[in-house]
Amino acid sequence: MRTIRVAAAQSGPIQKAEPRDDVVRRLVALLEEAARRGARLVVFPELALTTFFPRWYMEEETDVLAWFEPSMPSPTTRPLFDRARELGIGFSLGYAELTPEGRRFNTSILVDERGEIVGKYRKIHLPGHVAYDPDRAFQHLEKRYFEPGDLGFPVWRTLGGIMGMCICNDRRWPETWRVLGLQSVELVMLGFNTPSVNSQDSAEGPTQRLFHHRLSMQAGAYQNATWAVAVAKAGVEDGHALMGGTLIVDPNGEIVAESATLEDELVLYDCDLDACRFGKQTIFDFARHRRTEHYGLITSRTGARPPD
Repeated sequence: MRTIRVAAAQSGPIQKAEPRDDVVRRLVALLEEAARRGARLVVFPELALTTFFPRWYMEEETDVLAWFEPSMPSPTTRPLFDRARELGIGFSLGYAELTPEGRRFNTSILVDERGEIVGKYRKIHLPGHVAYDPDRAFQHLEKRYFEPGDLGFPVWRTLGGIMGMCICNDRRWPETWRVLGLQSVELVMLGFNTPSVNSQDSAEGPTQRLFHHRLSMQAGAYQNATWAVAVAKAGVEDGHALMGGTLIVDPNGEIVAESATLEDELVLYDCDLDACRFGKQTIFDFARHRRTEHYGLITSRTGARPPD
């Protein structure tokens, strides 16, 4: 067996006023606890260093850029990298990336046990809107503050397996999973910040949003015979509720571990990467069963339209 103990490191709310140094200390504490419990890989949420700032409309460029990281590791995040290297543990981390050219992305990086960045993914399926919407209780301005990712859906051989990443809304799109699956991915890491209906939503409450979240993760994992790790930012953040739902799904689509709170919490599981083989060699043996000559609409058309 090729088993890797994975720690899904859910984050409780990060308030707008919380200093980034304090957030990094919380992440380091979760990393250290994960290492004590035998994990080799820690998965942190989307935009793990800040509150979910796209809920606010900002016109001034300086106000927007305050939420972004122009380098990684940055001076603020260096302690997380250093501690990971000392402990010999890998991690993935979501953050707002500012490139040297001034481009902005919703990004996740993969760091190996040496503390080195070995992979980067930029969120492709950006939800929300660009302009201020006066009819909304809160804004969802990812399309205003980020560009769609330009790196595709890469995978990496590291930590003993074939690893991939995606972010939040990507989980709802089957194309995300299939492109990763066509590269024989064995473990997909995903961070998310998903609003909840009310402040009482949690992994224990069967709300429709949690149902759709679980459905997307389970279907994606099963249909591509891969492990899937989804990690939430949860709780009431600056008066806005984010749902929990941190979970780990096996290659058969079964949820094998799930969070119980809306706070900082570790969800651990021993993921046998060899468990992917059966699905990849039987039901989802792509080389034998896929019929690409019939799939042209997937890449030739974006919007749906009925027949003439």
